[in-house]
Amino acid sequence: MAQQAYMTETDNGGSGPEHRRARLRRLMNRLVAGWRGDRRVWRRGLVVAVLAVLVALVMLLHAHIPNAVGNLGSLIETFLPWLGLAVPVLLVLALVRKSATALIAVLLPSIVWLNLFGGLLSDKAGGGGDLTVATHNVNADNPDPAGTARDVAASGADVIALEELTTSAVPTYEKALASTYGYHSVQGTVGLWSKYPLTGVRPVDIKLGWTRAMRATVTTPSGQVAVYVAHLPSVRVKLEAGFTARQRDKSADALGEAIADEKLTRVVLLGDLNGTMNDRSLNAVTSQMRSTQGAAGSGFGFSWPASFPMARIDQIMVKGVEPESSWTLPETGSDHLPVAARVSVSVDTSS
Repeated sequence: MAQQAYMTETDNGGSGPEHRRARLRRLMNRLVAGWRGDRRVWRRGLVVAVLAVLVALVMLLHAHIPNAVGNLGSLIETFLPWLGLAVPVLLVLALVRKSATALIAVLLPSIVWLNLFGGLLSDKAGGGGDLTVATHNVNADNPDPAGTARDVAASGADVIALEELTTSAVPTYEKALASTYGYHSVQGTVGLWSKYPLTGVRPVDIKLGWTRAMRATVTTPSGQVAVYVAHLPSVRVKLEAGFTARQRDKSADALGEAIADEKLTRVVLLGDLNGTMNDRSLNAVTSQMRSTQGAAGSGFGFSWPASFPMARIDQIMVKGVEPESSWTLPETGSDHLPVAARVSVSVDTSS
């Protein structure tokens, strides 16, 4: 009797499993109403199906899209994750068109996207680590440099890199960070603040004619780490020229060479690279280093623009140390979000 009463209550609008399955069946029946017996379900929606296949091919073969015309390949790779938004749009179009062919085709970009980016959706952060680092393009036009410095320091980072420093703003950053960071160096428009001693500080030539990159040895309690700070040249998207990034690409190659020649086995790169990990033009750097966000972050960690982040162009990369966690920090007075990571220096992964 109790079982009969439960089934009766569920059938009349309860919230049990049987009711939920019945609601799902009714929803599916509405969606496919009129499809049964309609032979045109396989012939309709061919345009939608073709678009779905094209989206899948672009994601799958993005590395083969040439850069010869307007750096099209790099432009697509910069915003590659956003191609996933095409999937729900194509799905709706397939349902509206009542096309079985289109519905099946939409599976292709879905599978490819999940294969490329599905791993980023999980939280890979660990609880370990003995060094916290952060980097922030503070924006030359930042209206509140002191507040920005305090916000980044509030992350608890042991080492902070700042990019796009202006001569007039440097004293403000130095004053705001002095109480927490006993060691610092500014080279051109980039700077490094550390709770641990800095040695071997020097600018790094990235073929610009002025200094936008530096290198220093940070002596942490767990050992020495070579820390690089870089601000690669900006890229532009122009109607007549496409994705203009030639100088950025040249500087990325020079930075990659400098890191490859580094004598220390533990290396951390902090900075605004004006490119994502998917962008082939950064291969000189990305081929030899790991992204902390990709290895130990949660989500995509987009950092730019701060008002509506669409790409992660602010990077923390490592080799010879183990990423433990990676995250973005709250918005400051800059058009970039700060990013931070915690790594294990005591775990040497270079061998």
